[in-house]
Amino acid sequence: MFEQLSFFASPRSAPWTVSQLVGRIRETVETDPLLMDVWVEGEVSNFRQAVSGHCYFTLKDAGAELRCVMWRDTAARLPTLPADGDHVLAHGRVGVYEQRGAVQLYVDSLEPAGVGALYLEFERLKARLAAEGLFDEARKQPLPPFPRCIGVVTSPTAAALRDILNVLGRRYPLAEVILSPTLVQGEDAPPQIVAAIEALDRREDIDVIVVARGGGSLEELWAFNDERVARAIANARKPVVCGVGHETDFSLADFAADRRAPTPSAAAEIVTPDQMDLRRRLYELSARLTSLMEERLFERRRKVTEQLRTLQHFSPAVRLVQARQQVDDLTSRLLTTLQHNLSLRRERLKGLMGRLEGVSPLATLERGYAIVRRVDDGQVVRSVAQVAAGDELRVRVSDGEFGARVGGQRMENK
Repeated sequence: MFEQLSFFASPRSAPWTVSQLVGRIRETVETDPLLMDVWVEGEVSNFRQAVSGHCYFTLKDAGAELRCVMWRDTAARLPTLPADGDHVLAHGRVGVYEQRGAVQLYVDSLEPAGVGALYLEFERLKARLAAEGLFDEARKQPLPPFPRCIGVVTSPTAAALRDILNVLGRRYPLAEVILSPTLVQGEDAPPQIVAAIEALDRREDIDVIVVARGGGSLEELWAFNDERVARAIANARKPVVCGVGHETDFSLADFAADRRAPTPSAAAEIVTPDQMDLRRRLYELSARLTSLMEERLFERRRKVTEQLRTLQHFSPAVRLVQARQQVDDLTSRLLTTLQHNLSLRRERLKGLMGRLEGVSPLATLERGYAIVRRVDDGQVVRSVAQVAAGDELRVRVSDGEFGARVGGQRMENK
């Protein structure tokens, strides 16, 4: 009978060792993407912490148990270690401990189960709003560099408001602060926060809005993870800075805001310049302006000096001085030329006078001759035929004249 059954059985494969089979199981489990990032909810039992600091425990529910390992560095980050009977939410990856062939969860995060549910809701809302583009950087508005009026959305009795006012008074006391009071915790807080944001956003004098709350647990900060609050912040016309919780706290309001601040005090610092920085900057600009003005004035003076020199070079006064000198030079040359010409003319006149004297009647008279004119008609007597006895005559000799009368008989040359 057994021989007949073995005849129909499939050929026997080579047997695996236990290590090979457990190793194959481990490889299969630890390469499954779904098992590399899992959240598991259950009750803690058999919790113990080894001398090394690593923690070992079991998570169980009504139908199964799962061994868990939490390394020392993860345990050190927990506020308190879990105890048997605690209902927790553990995150980690599934692996196989080969020496025991045991499937176990390597825990890298551990939270009370209630907080875990809130965190999952937070992640779900965050993913949905992000898919809508509510958190896109392109939607973010720039903050005004010098806000004149700052709107604050927070509780009027909260320490966050005092911190904001202290920072604003120290950094930038010029800004006016308008509080839009609201609850910041509990079921009634989200609609009040939305109303406070919208009230400030409607005002024309508001330059920037600060939404703030001090630190707290996830449950206490949950109002700022409300979808209505996130949408009100994202839809605001005025830029919004969110300073909710401490540095490690993140809310949907942080992602929707134009800027996220780690604390309310930091939010006040983000929305305002520091007056000391402004004073230093003003001093630097003043010094730079003075230096530039001095450089400009020096350059302008240099150009004016050059232009004055150029103007003086082309000035009519300079040309007039030169013209005067030229007139003096020309006058001197003219006088010299005139004197030279006069000298030449004198010499020429002397020559002409010498020639004239040579033919002058006076010269002839000097030699003993005389000029005789008739008194009645003034004619020069050149012939004896021109006179008769008794005619009145004027006789010109070399040194004067005298009168004469013709008498006696006239004589003619033969």
